[in-house]
Amino acid sequence: MFKRQILTDCMNPTHKITSKRLTGLLGTTRKGRIISAGAIFLAVCAFGAAGVAPLAPDASDLPVKSIAQDLELPNLADQITALQQEPQQFIHEEKVRPGDSLASLLARLGVDDQDAATFIKKDKVAKGVMQLRTGKRVQAETGDDGQLRWLRATVVDAQDNPVKTISITRRNNKFIAQESVPKLERRVEMRARTITNSLYSATDANTDGGKLPDTIVAQIIEMFSTSIDFRSDLKRGDHFNVVYETFWQDGEMVRTGRILAGEFVNRGTTYQSVWFEDPSSKAGGGYYTFDGKALKKSFLKSPLEFSRISSGFSMRVHPISGNWKAHKGIDFAAALGTPIRASGDGVIDFEGVSGGYGNMVVIKHWANYSTAYAHMSRFAPGFRKGSKVSQGDIIGYVGSTGWSTGAHLHYEFRVNNEARDPNGLAVIAQAPLTPAELARFKSSAADMTHRFALLRPGGTAMAAR
Repeated sequence: MFKRQILTDCMNPTHKITSKRLTGLLGTTRKGRIISAGAIFLAVCAFGAAGVAPLAPDASDLPVKSIAQDLELPNLADQITALQQEPQQFIHEEKVRPGDSLASLLARLGVDDQDAATFIKKDKVAKGVMQLRTGKRVQAETGDDGQLRWLRATVVDAQDNPVKTISITRRNNKFIAQESVPKLERRVEMRARTITNSLYSATDANTDGGKLPDTIVAQIIEMFSTSIDFRSDLKRGDHFNVVYETFWQDGEMVRTGRILAGEFVNRGTTYQSVWFEDPSSKAGGGYYTFDGKALKKSFLKSPLEFSRISSGFSMRVHPISGNWKAHKGIDFAAALGTPIRASGDGVIDFEGVSGGYGNMVVIKHWANYSTAYAHMSRFAPGFRKGSKVSQGDIIGYVGSTGWSTGAHLHYEFRVNNEARDPNGLAVIAQAPLTPAELARFKSSAADMTHRFALLRPGGTAMAAR
């Protein structure tokens, strides 16, 4: 309180500080007088500083000085002339149109070069440009005079898969044409869909990255068709997640690959499948559950895609000898030349003529299983004894060689070289993964498990059965 009073007396010039008043302000004890004197001193210094501090000048009172300087502008005419003197390069891209000729295609590409057109027509590699399918892209670089510097195009097969890239390059006023393997960029894509009406309406929905490719839809059906009847089992609210590969060239998707993992929730039950191909094995890959159990069955029900059984595994009267004897296989009636598929993975153990069997192929499978295919008209090229085959490979064609009265396939399923009725055997699963393969599989499947977790609503995991 006394400090406030001292400051008031100092700030107010009308107040007189008498010795008695000063003694009252400072206090009577020695300690009190020292503290009070210090406070008075600080207050006087602050007041004096405030009184002598200069005020900042008004900006409007400051002198203003104008400075003018001529700046030299760049000579645009000289720049344009310099640019015109440099050789210009133009890159064009066009798609092949229906009815296109080489001349019309080159004209749209900005190519005015008769030497280039002549070279493309005559060179055995370059002329592949004239056989491009409608819709395929062609890129070319020309100078400002229309002279071709390089041209590049990709040739595709009947399934629209890139087969080779044709490159035409001008070097020292000569053209060189080369073929190379197309460089494709592999991408992994993820999609999630919910069934509101049908599977196809869900896959055609233009959401979440757009429509799913038809080849992927077909793989989804094939993958889960043993567990789900897509004609009658689907229910509104069912949903699926799929991870698949696509291949791109120059920013354009050229084809889809296989499904790497799929998950389908149907009526509350979750089905999962993941592709695994062991990099340390030459055997083909396959689909497995997430605990490593193979989904593919070891053997097809029929080596022929479309056929009927004309004679089963039973006792019968032999059509040629007339004797009553066991028929140790199944006969599939089919037209001459119908492709015959290997019913399972394995190695060709025999290919040739075998008495009454005629042209015959025997495939040795894993463990003690083997299959035999008889009465073939001819063998498929590229296979011989010791060749590895995968399930579904075409190994030959239906015929009527050996002791046969008509075109058909005689098919035998053998266990320890003894014929068995394939229809009477329990379903045989694919060969199980070895411990080393299983360890590599779990590492690969962990990535797909994480992707599924991201695709699910809210990113939360669901238990699968």
